[in-house]
Amino acid sequence: MKQLLHSALIIAAILGFTACRKNDTIVAPVAADQKVKAFFDANAPKYESFTIDASAGGSLVTGKGTKISFPANAFKKINGQPVTGNVTVQVKDIFQASDMLLGNRPTEASGEMLISYGEMTVKANQGSDELQLNAPAQVVVPAAPAKPANGQVVREIPMWRGDSAVTYTINGNDHENIPVTLTQTGYVPRGINWLQNGNIAINNNDGTSSFDLDSLGVWRNCDALMGDPRPKTTVLGYFSNQWNPATTSNYMGAEPSMLFFKVKQQNTLVKLYNKIINAPAGKEGLLSYQNSMPIGIEGTFLAITFKDNKVYAEMQDVTVGTPASGKTYFPVTFTLNEVSESQLLALIQQLNTK
Repeated sequence: MKQLLHSALIIAAILGFTACRKNDTIVAPVAADQKVKAFFDANAPKYESFTIDASAGGSLVTGKGTKISFPANAFKKINGQPVTGNVTVQVKDIFQASDMLLGNRPTEASGEMLISYGEMTVKANQGSDELQLNAPAQVVVPAAPAKPANGQVVREIPMWRGDSAVTYTINGNDHENIPVTLTQTGYVPRGINWLQNGNIAINNNDGTSSFDLDSLGVWRNCDALMGDPRPKTTVLGYFSNQWNPATTSNYMGAEPSMLFFKVKQQNTLVKLYNKIINAPAGKEGLLSYQNSMPIGIEGTFLAITFKDNKVYAEMQDVTVGTPASGKTYFPVTFTLNEVSESQLLALIQQLNTK
C-alpha cells in the first residue's frame, strides 16, 4: 500500500469488525457546531421497514427498486433458535453519489476508487430480539455494470463487506506534502472500511445484478475496482477561507469541514479525509491518499464547511494535473461562499448528474 496511514489502516482492517461499530449513525463532532449533525441527520438515507413471515419467507422491494427474497425459515435468534411468526426487516440502500455523501458511504477502499452498483445494509428483529440469517437471502439491485471501452460485457462484480472505522494514531502530511507524525487519537474517518469478502454479484444482462445476502447488520457493496492505469498523484485541497479548525480535533464522520470528489460520469465518490497538518493560514484543508488520484482524471470537487452556525461551500470541476516541478502533489484551492442548507443540499444532489 502506498496510501497514508498505512499501518493504522492495517490495524483498522484487523480490528474493525470487533470494535466501535457505528455503521448506522453519523457521529457529531464533540464541542463543534451542532448544525452539521442536524443537517446530516435530516438528509441522510433512512431505513425502510417491511414485515416478513419468518416461517413462509417472502419478498420485499425498496423504494429504490432493490428486491430481497427471503426463503422459508430464513431467520434465527442469536442463540440459534429458529424464528416463527412475523419479523420486521429494515433496509437502507444507496445508489447515487448524493446518498453516498449524505450517508457517509464513499466508494473507496484503501485508496482504490470503486465504481458502485449498489450499497446496502439489512437488519431484522422480532420485538426486542435482533435476528440473524439462518439461510441466505437473494438480492436483486436495479444496477448493472456499464459496458467497458473494450466492448466486453462484465459478468461478475466483486462484493465488499463494510463496517465502521476504529481508533488509530495519526500520521499525516503538511501543506507541502511532507510526512508529519502527531501523537493523538481519533477515528479513521473514511465512513466505512470496505474489504472484499470473496463473493461476487452476477450481471443479469437486464439492467440488474444479483447476489446472496449472507449476514445482517453489516454493509454489503456491489462494486468494481476502477483500475485506472494512468500514473497517480496526491491531491491537496486548500481551503483558502472558512476552514473550521474544529476539524483538526473532531473528525468522526460528520466533520465541520469536508471535501469530496465525484468522478465525471461515473458512480464513484471519494472523500478526501486526511487532514493537512501544521498548515499556515490559507493552506488548511484535506488531502487524498498518497498517489491515489489518476493524473488526467476529470471530476467535481465539493468543499463544505459548517462554521459559526453558518454553512459555506464551493463546487469546482477539476482535471487532476501533473505536479509542478519538484513537488509531489497537485493542489486545488477552494474559496467558499455562504449558502443556505437547502442550497447545500441542491449542490450535493447535483453530484448525481456530474
